[in-house]
Amino acid sequence: MARFEHHVFVCENVRPPESPRGCCSAKGSAEVRARLKDELEKRGQKGLVRANGAGCLDQCAFGVTMVVYPEQVWYGGVTVADVPEIVEALVAGKVIDRLRIPDTKLTGKAAAGGGGASGPSCGVSR
Repeated sequence: MARFEHHVFVCENVRPPESPRGCCSAKGSAEVRARLKDELEKRGQKGLVRANGAGCLDQCAFGVTMVVYPEQVWYGGVTVADVPEIVEALVAGKVIDRLRIPDTKLTGKAAAGGGGASGPSCGVSR
């Protein structure tokens, strides 16, 4: 089985248009993921980084959302134009602060031990 250094999950959830929460699919998440796959291949990251489609990541208020594992870095409001910068940062081991959803804003239960909703940084500076 292949081992990847990173998994990037892009929310591609679909909800009815009348849903008050909206959905990432209607905001262009499929295009974001397609561009992510293209950029990863261009940068020689295919086989090292996996671009995964995901159902609802429960961060609907932030627009198109993605999360990078194992670092547990959450990005919101992601557009197709942001993808090259995200891939560049991923390769360099950096985080894009302007897109990052702070741990304190993430929905879900905070981890025991004070790591926040997304846990410890796993060595990635934030």
